[in-house]
Amino acid sequence: MADDGVRFELQTPAQVLAHFGVTEESGLSAEQVAAARAAHGYNELDKEEGTPLWKLVLEQFDDALVKILLGAAVVSFALAMLEDGGEEGIGAFVEPLVILVILVLNAIVGVWQESNAEAALEALKDLQPENARVMRDGEMVTLPARELVPGDVVEIRVGDKVPADLRLLSMKTTAIRVEQAQMTGESTSVNKDIDALPQGTENIIQAKTNMLFAATVVVNGLGHGVVTQVGMKTEIGKIQQSVQDASKDEEDTPLTKKLDEFGELLSKVIAIICIVVWVINYKNFFDPIYGSVFKGCIYYFKIAVALAVAAIPEGLPAVITTCLALGTRKMAKKNAIVRKLPSVETLGCTTVICSDKTGTLTTNEMSCVTFSHLGKSETELVTYDVEGHTYAPIGKIEGAPLGQFKAVSSLATVCSLCNESAVEFHDGKYVRVGEPTEAALKVLVEKIGFPHDNVKQAELESLRSAHPEKAVQFCNDYLEEQNKKLAVLEFSRDRKSMSVLCSKTSSQRATRSSASNQNLLLVKGAPEGLIDRCTHVELGDGTIKPLTDAGRQVLLTQVSSLARKSLRCLALAKKEDLGELGSYDGDRHHPAHKMLEKTENFAAIESGLTFIGLVSMLDPPRPEVRPMIEMCHTAGIRVICITGDNKLTAESICHKIGIFKDGDDLSTRSFTGAEFFALPLEKRNEYLSDGHGMVFSRTEPKHKQQLVKMLKQLGEVAAMTGDGVNDAPALKQADIGIAMGITGTEVAKEASDMVLADDNFATIVSAVEEGRAIYNNMQAFIRYLISSNIGEVAAIFFTAALGLPEGLIPVQLLWVNLVTDGPPATALGFNPPDADIMKKPPRRSDDALITGWVFFRYMVVGIYVGFACVGIFAYWYMYYEASGDGHTLITYDQLTHWTKCHEWENFTVNNFDGMDFSSDPCRYFTDGKKTASTLSLSVLVAIEMFNALNALSEDGSLITMPPWSNPYLMIAMVVSFAMHFVILYVDVLADTFSVIPLDLNEWLMVLAFSLPVILIDEVLKFIGRRMHARELKERMEEWEKKTQ
Repeated sequence: MADDGVRFELQTPAQVLAHFGVTEESGLSAEQVAAARAAHGYNELDKEEGTPLWKLVLEQFDDALVKILLGAAVVSFALAMLEDGGEEGIGAFVEPLVILVILVLNAIVGVWQESNAEAALEALKDLQPENARVMRDGEMVTLPARELVPGDVVEIRVGDKVPADLRLLSMKTTAIRVEQAQMTGESTSVNKDIDALPQGTENIIQAKTNMLFAATVVVNGLGHGVVTQVGMKTEIGKIQQSVQDASKDEEDTPLTKKLDEFGELLSKVIAIICIVVWVINYKNFFDPIYGSVFKGCIYYFKIAVALAVAAIPEGLPAVITTCLALGTRKMAKKNAIVRKLPSVETLGCTTVICSDKTGTLTTNEMSCVTFSHLGKSETELVTYDVEGHTYAPIGKIEGAPLGQFKAVSSLATVCSLCNESAVEFHDGKYVRVGEPTEAALKVLVEKIGFPHDNVKQAELESLRSAHPEKAVQFCNDYLEEQNKKLAVLEFSRDRKSMSVLCSKTSSQRATRSSASNQNLLLVKGAPEGLIDRCTHVELGDGTIKPLTDAGRQVLLTQVSSLARKSLRCLALAKKEDLGELGSYDGDRHHPAHKMLEKTENFAAIESGLTFIGLVSMLDPPRPEVRPMIEMCHTAGIRVICITGDNKLTAESICHKIGIFKDGDDLSTRSFTGAEFFALPLEKRNEYLSDGHGMVFSRTEPKHKQQLVKMLKQLGEVAAMTGDGVNDAPALKQADIGIAMGITGTEVAKEASDMVLADDNFATIVSAVEEGRAIYNNMQAFIRYLISSNIGEVAAIFFTAALGLPEGLIPVQLLWVNLVTDGPPATALGFNPPDADIMKKPPRRSDDALITGWVFFRYMVVGIYVGFACVGIFAYWYMYYEASGDGHTLITYDQLTHWTKCHEWENFTVNNFDGMDFSSDPCRYFTDGKKTASTLSLSVLVAIEMFNALNALSEDGSLITMPPWSNPYLMIAMVVSFAMHFVILYVDVLADTFSVIPLDLNEWLMVLAFSLPVILIDEVLKFIGRRMHARELKERMEEWEKKTQ
């Protein structure tokens, strides 16, 4: 029955009914329902199976760094099993157990995050209504909405959520209006009618004025429609399918990709180094000191594993998560709520922001910006400018004094009474109830006040300052008290106007009114049609004059001028000579009542009008948007506006906010969705990649998603904003989806990566700045951790290559990597942003996390760290006498061939620190190395603290970026040193980590070996500054050339 290829909007109601074999009066029969159900199923969205818990757990281990750690834990555990037992054997299990605890905690956090991430599809299901009134076998019955099938005749009325896609059949009221902004992005409700659309009408939702779509809301009217599509074939079903498709297309964030690449590289480097270290010591496997070849082999295999532990930055995943979490807290304070941690960093490399217009670039609060009435003659227009861009009744009115013209009061009366909306004050905010256009007129009335009544004006101002919640509709309430509404002549598409019939007091009668003519008709509507129906005009002083052709031309010229500015214009009028309606009192038995029962009489009633004035309004741009767009341009980010509104309105807003400049050629920068996707692919790619701001109007959900997909294929990192159901697929598709927190639907929020608590474009720019700062800080602590780890690798490599005794044992390295390094690395996440961070183009998403130059710096610093750790170890054995413990000094040759000490003749060492070496002097290189090992570990810790100072800025000298610029780092260094002192000076821990306390002289030696790392990095920074300055200049020239 239903056919995806049939365009029901192009058919008459009779043709649509015939297609489904149904009549409006009887609906479907039980047999027809059964057949349709078998063909189309139930009217519900698909339920997607959630990821099982076991799969979520396994996914947490599908990471290069995690796999390396897991491998290290398994090998360490196996080696621990080979230990001979006792305290040493038990201590050997510490390392694998610590690594496993880290992995388990990491998995728990990952599972918790992912199990809470995917709720967008469930939110879509919440939009579907539960019940519907449907005609079945000649009776109107209430059924669950899921029971509907194509061909069902459904009743829809004001307040209903449309249960399926419908073709409107008949209207029982003069008009039916539907709020479908969440589906299309249109800023006002849409009038629907039953007429077939002409052939050639665009196949987009906005053009289908005789169709109603599932999950949209009826805000006015009553009528019948026939179901054309159900379930996943409805427009909202297509959106769900797009969300699902976008989920499949989701890619890792730039940071995740870089970390994965780094993990793979690290695994290869570690494997090669471990094998090399193991192989170069193969001759030592046969040394009798180990007892057997197998034990010698195992000993050096343990050294290779220690090397792996040293090379793996175990604390990196935790530090990255902590840094991102700190970033989310900073952003939350700026009204940007991050739902997915990696998105924090993605913002830093955003190259294009695709922004919805309504509510993000504009206030989504329709505001009157000008109003006009006639002056001393019908050809003289008096115009006022109105300030204020929200529903708050605050804002100056610039122009002639309001009290000078009586026509101002007449205009305010029409705005207030010919109106079915209201403005309320809740929680410190002014909010509309009803149509945005009518709410704007109510606000205008409050801004006008009482220009001809000083007492009432003083009362209003006093109340507004003392109790703003009581003064929100003070003027409107007063006018409604003075005028009783007797009837509303609803809006219809043919006359494009609406009016109210009011009873007026004798003090308000116009001069032409007779005593028996008590009533007044107040009218507002589209200017062209309303001005045509005017025969008179009200001048500024309140007198009534005939409307001449010259006067009519003045009014139409003003209307055209306002239209060119993309302002929405309404004409206001009244009628006093109402015939029988002049005495109508609302009684159904009154002779005039029958005139109001038939809508075809409304046009005649609204004829012979007296023109009062014009009001123009718009959804104004947010005042902070223009400077933010200028900042985006400076930062190398372009802004693309994507909206469901019409083309002229969209272009006008883009001019106002700075996306377009005066004189810009818009032929390649402004398109409707249909126009753009009708172009050849080559042209589309050309226009999208030219580097300029653009606007896409009259877009559908599929257009938004396709645009984001194309931008990503062109290498852009795209952020997408949205608030409606229609935005969900594009939000999911984007590198970072940004939903509105105030006006956004739950669907949009659940599909997003970030939510704006204040719906403000400026918040996005602040978040981008924070994202860039976070990436810079992330680079800082990665540089800090990796160069430290390279230093540890270098220390073990030099030890093995030179044949020295083992200076750093695995449990010490694990302690340094996880505990001592953690606080400084985390504190580097608090580094202040560079002053010029938003004056540079965004980094490329494919920029390497570790460039050749950065790697060179890692190696230089790392090699020095290794040299210092091994150097102080050897120095203690060969030269250091200041300790006064009486230990024996030996030669370099003896130290590097210590495994041969059993073969040395007359080799003796002094007893010290309570150790007796008389029976086995070779123990001097194992049990006697505690002081040397402690010095080596202390140098490692000290160097890493100083290296943290180096990481304050990538290229900035400590002279320009002193340590106190990040007080958190100073605190972290104190904490790390304190933890190191704890393991040195607490006996139980000292035994566990095989260290002893150091005296003052030994600490001075530690500083002597550690401090040079600052000087080395200062030299490297100086070279780096020159290199980066040249690179930045080239990129800025490239960006400027692209945007010219």
